[in-house]
This record gives sequence, structure tokens and C-alpha cells, in this order.
Amino acid sequence: MVTRRNQYDIIVIGSGPAGESAAMNSAKKGRRVAVISDRDKVGGNCTHLGTIPSKALRQSVKQVMQFSSNPLLREFATLHRPTFKQIMEHAERVIDDQVYRRAAFYEKNGVDVLHGIASFIDANTIRLGNIPPNNKGPVLQADHFIIATGSRPYRPDNIDFSHPRIFDSDTILQLDLPLRRVTVIGAGVIGCEYASIFAGLGAKVELINPADTLLSFLDWEISDALSYHLRDAGVRSRHNEEYEKLEYFDTHVITHLKSGKRIKSDIVLWANGRTGNTDQLNLDAVGLVPNSRGQLEVNKQYRTAVENIYAAGDVIGWPSLASASYDQGRAASNAIVDPAACREIDRFASGIYTIPEISTLGKTERELTQEKIPYEVGKAFFKNTARGQITGEKVGMLKILFHFETLEILGIHCFGDQASEIVHIGQAIMLQEGKANTMKYFLNTTFNYPTMAEAYRIAALDGLNRVF
Repeated sequence: MVTRRNQYDIIVIGSGPAGESAAMNSAKKGRRVAVISDRDKVGGNCTHLGTIPSKALRQSVKQVMQFSSNPLLREFATLHRPTFKQIMEHAERVIDDQVYRRAAFYEKNGVDVLHGIASFIDANTIRLGNIPPNNKGPVLQADHFIIATGSRPYRPDNIDFSHPRIFDSDTILQLDLPLRRVTVIGAGVIGCEYASIFAGLGAKVELINPADTLLSFLDWEISDALSYHLRDAGVRSRHNEEYEKLEYFDTHVITHLKSGKRIKSDIVLWANGRTGNTDQLNLDAVGLVPNSRGQLEVNKQYRTAVENIYAAGDVIGWPSLASASYDQGRAASNAIVDPAACREIDRFASGIYTIPEISTLGKTERELTQEKIPYEVGKAFFKNTARGQITGEKVGMLKILFHFETLEILGIHCFGDQASEIVHIGQAIMLQEGKANTMKYFLNTTFNYPTMAEAYRIAALDGLNRVF
């Protein structure tokens, strides 16, 4: 029997970025909302396993690297080099703070947070499972559902993830082994990020890449720069290679490649794809069929094939970014409570938190050439900026692609310290309507000095000097 207490206008399944924004927006629009969290704490995989811990880990490793490379601090850095486990203790503090703040948001906005595994009974009804002591929770009803259950690392059946030296991007956070040699299988964003983290801790890293370049969707100069700096840090990128099998030992693991090569390492990190968390939702009950990677198909309003069920975030696949997921959740909510405000999230900057980091928005040179769009390039190297010289962060470049005739900004690509912050200055101008989104803005605007924003003025001068 379903009581009034268990009836809602909208139930959001998942408390990560997509679920949180969907719930908050719905509650602020006057709807009665519940959020289902499969953990005893809110925040989803983003807070507990993905974005927050991995970026906090990266920041600590980056600081260790800065100490080691700074002549004033090098002697101090050599006195005590923190272990992976010690560095992760800092990430735990960040996670606790994030959980506290997010729980307060739900309480402030009157959103009920329920804990358990949601499974559909029909298109308007779910049951919560895994609730002690009988593992059967209440039955809940809602007019609409928003599925925001996120994703987890893809795990092929032929890899023994129970072995203490085999990890994925979730379990790597519990690493408590000394590291000298690491093999990373998969050279996507997650693989490259962790390869740079391990290299920053002094490990020799083997990065197994089935493609012929790293992150081929990037602008070619950015991809080349990443390859160079990973190699310089001690990462060996093995391109056009695929793993065949793993051989397990108490003290090491041997990775066999299809080419016949063998690699011995202390641990193996599997970073080859992700799977949508839909397997426990009992989607058969409502007629939804996820794809082979557990992902749900949605339309531009984030509605699934079932009229009153929506989905957002990693569970729908690309782009699988926390930033985009947050906006997708809000858009899915708006599709229900304020359709006029619903918009498809299709223009966003992507951040890749390697060391140094990368951020990109818009077209690449390859795409513009294929589309036969006349363009020119403006560049600024961080080593030529006063702020870069002051901070010692001289590695990096800002690259702006713009239309040769109209000067409209077509693409922004940044590599180096604070790239994910710097890109948003250009993003704000690039997405302006009319004639406001041209390179002239950077010449007609006075930036603080010295700042990294100065790179935009330098890049604009460089590019416009090529226009005739």
C-alpha cells in the first residue's frame, strides 16, 4: 500500500551532479521531490569515487612535483615524500566537506533523501531495496522519474579484479602498495589522468593505447604537447597496442599484448571504458532497453522512450562530464516543470586533468580544414606571460582558432596550469550572439596585469597579425 507520504511529483534516482541539479530545480519550482541515493551519503560516484577524489589526488601530486622542482623548496621536499595513501587522506577531507554541503542543500530545499537501490515496478512505481534488516524498503510512486544513476568502470569477464594488484578507477583510490612500475590499460581521459598522477609520484608508467595518438579528439598540437610531457615525466605510451591477457603473481602482474610483447609491473590499472548503472533498476518492467554499455537513449528534452521517465548524466553516455551532467539534470527537470526553459546541453568546455591540464571548446584545426572553413590561428605561450614567469608555470599554451574574414572565434584550446579556468574567458566571448564574439574583444578590453588572462591579448595580437 502506497501512502500519501510515499507519493511524489518527481523522484530522482541518483544523487550525483545530474540528480542533485534535477532535484534542486524541481523543488524550487514547487514540486514535491525525493532523491534516491544508493549510498548512505549523498554525492554519487562523482563525489565518492570519481571527479572529487581524483582531482584532489591530482592537486596534491602536483604540489609535490612543484616542491621537488622549486630550488627554494627542493631540500624540504626530499625530507619526506608522501605515499599514495597519505595523499588520499587529504581527498577524504574534501569528500566529507562536499557531502556535508550537499546534504544541507537537500534539507534547505525540502527534498526528501532516501537511501537504497531503486527498482521499477511500473512506470509510476518503484521499490527501495537493500534496506536492513529485510532488504525490502518502501514502495514509492511519482508522476515523473529522472534516472541519474551515473556509471562505473567497465569490467571485462576475463580480468580478475579481485586480485590485490588489479585496479579500476574506483578501486585505485584504496591503493596501499609501494609503486615503482605501473601499467595503465586504456589511454582515454581517465587513463591519461592517472598515468600523469603515477608519473608525478615517481613511478614508471606503461600506457597501453589502441589508437595511434593520445586523445585524438583533441587539437593535434594539444595532443602532441600531452604526449611530450607525459613522456618527459616517465610515461611510455605504447600506441597501436591492445592487451590480450594478464598473468597474476603475488608480487607483480605481467600484461601480455596482442603484438606478443610482455610488460611486468607492480600493479595494473584498467581504464578502458565505463558502463551505465542501469542493471539494478528492473527496466524490463517499464519497457526500457539500455545499450550494450548500460546507457539509456534520450531525446533533446532528455526523455526516454517512456513518456514520464527522463535520464541525465553519465547514464546517457557522452559527454560524461560532471559539468555537463549538472546542466543535463537541470534541463531534464525543466522539461517536466518548465518546458520553455529546457535546452539541450551541446556547447560546453571539456576539462582534462592531466599534469599539466587541458581544456578545449569548439572546433579543432582538423575539423575546420575538413569543413573547408577559412581560419587563422592565434597563440600565446605561457612562458612569455609575466604571470607564468612569476609563478614558474611556464609550460603551456593558449590557442585560438578564428574565421579569417569575420574574425569569429571558432575554437579555444588550452594546455597548461589552470587551463580549465582560462578557457572560460574565451568561452564567454565565443558564445555571444552577433558580432560580439570576435577576436577584437581581446584587443579592446583591458585585462589585469599580470594575469594568465593576458594570454588572450597575446594570442589575439599574434593571430590578427596574420590577417590580410
